[in-house]
Amino acid sequence: MELVFGMGVGPFLVVAVVGAAALLGCSDTTDSLGGQSGTTTTRPATSGAPKTPTTRPPEQPSSQPSKQKTGDGRASAARPNTAPAVMAIPRIGVAGLRVTPYQGTADDGPGTKIQSKGIAANPQGAKGGVGAGDIGNYLVTAHRLSAGGPFRELPSLRNGDHVYVTAGGSTYDYVISQTMWISFRKPADLARQSAPVPGFPGRTATKAMITLSTCATIEDHAAGNFWKDEFDNPEHRIDKVGVLVGVKPA
Repeated sequence: MELVFGMGVGPFLVVAVVGAAALLGCSDTTDSLGGQSGTTTTRPATSGAPKTPTTRPPEQPSSQPSKQKTGDGRASAARPNTAPAVMAIPRIGVAGLRVTPYQGTADDGPGTKIQSKGIAANPQGAKGGVGAGDIGNYLVTAHRLSAGGPFRELPSLRNGDHVYVTAGGSTYDYVISQTMWISFRKPADLARQSAPVPGFPGRTATKAMITLSTCATIEDHAAGNFWKDEFDNPEHRIDKVGVLVGVKPA
């Protein structure tokens, strides 16, 4: 399946890979990655562990009725959207990227296996995120350097760029508004990445948001940081955060 919006999309751009180890994946074989403001956070200097609320209710458990989409791009809280999705990011040439939801956390074992098939993973649940169009954090991870590198050019995504996600008969239009750098060695950073309001753990979500995450292997290796986890993921992640601005029938 491929989502078409009348915009030109091309094949993934090829970038130079720094370090022989990076050629094999986000570290050696694999990889990973807000608030509601438009500010951009800065990358750690070293390689070390580096609008008004609506009246809609907060997220409801999965036993609640299906969510309703509103004309202004907001989604009411309800049962999570567990439908597989297809993503397009015109700015960086992503088109027809499959997104598979699963219960888990970003870049865990199951998520890494999904990404290694050349598709994106959407962790859901208490330590993950929500589904496409749902109020909260729609967290999507994909490889940058291996398995076809679907998120190869993710770091170049700019504020104002659009991300289109089609799932469950609807197409969701997100606009990027922020960049986060996180360390997978810092629990506080992990909480920021998976928070219902990306970057703000403990804050109640009132909007549907998105976090696109991939590895910072190139940058880590350039800084002399070769740490990796049990899945060969590097320490740092680059996250692009956005907010839902529109919904239309697919």
